[in-house]
Amino acid sequence: MKFSWITIVTLTLLAAIIGAGCTTEQSQPEKKTDLTVFAAASLTGALTDMAKEYETSHPGVHIVTNFDGSQALRTQIEQGADADLFLSANTKQLYALRDQGLMENRSIGLFAKNKLVVITPASNPGNISTLADLARPGVRLVIGTKDVPVGDYSRQILKKMANDTAYGPSYQTSVLGNVMSEETTVTAVVAKVWIGEADAGIVYESDITPDNRDKFVIITIPETFNVIAEYPAGIVMNSGNKDEAAGFIAYLKSDQGRPILARHGFAVP
Repeated sequence: MKFSWITIVTLTLLAAIIGAGCTTEQSQPEKKTDLTVFAAASLTGALTDMAKEYETSHPGVHIVTNFDGSQALRTQIEQGADADLFLSANTKQLYALRDQGLMENRSIGLFAKNKLVVITPASNPGNISTLADLARPGVRLVIGTKDVPVGDYSRQILKKMANDTAYGPSYQTSVLGNVMSEETTVTAVVAKVWIGEADAGIVYESDITPDNRDKFVIITIPETFNVIAEYPAGIVMNSGNKDEAAGFIAYLKSDQGRPILARHGFAVP
């Protein structure tokens, strides 16, 4: 059978169009949803691991993280920052956003808890072995600012100790008098102790990890004086990815997410 040149040209063009269509379809990458999570600095290690695992099991979602002090994250959201989720190291900052109508009320819930400890460099230049030593003249102590959760919790602990006859008000005054630096994130407190710029710091239990444990001496704070840090999560009202955000909150509380939090030193409710 002989084909006319018009038929040959037509078939050639048709094949080219079909081929181009197949190539375009095959080369199109899967479109992912960027889920932006604003999280307290103390969650850096845990959330980084969780994001990797979540993206593996949810290939259509890419987790974008922003770590900072909870009070700074609150301010960013108040100023209109693009966030889908807020994971705070205390209820105060998240509830302040809720009260302004900036959070989805029904999405808010606790997903983790934490406690505080005192750390010194492994070399322990301040020769600190007990909580009483924090009041000794000349000790260089670093804590969080009063607005950052770890700083607020630290002051609550000192207030409890001041009300106990074993320590008294003078203890609280002396310890606060030894504060050489106040930091806006707990990671900054850890770093200053690590490099020896401070003799001691008050941080979260979860800040002591298998990777850095040999860098510090850890002094526990008795339950009588300690404070339980509560971590709530919630969906930001202006989020454009509320279904995906709700899915990630469910993951935080799931049998997949909870072990990662526990591995990083958090207590899971």
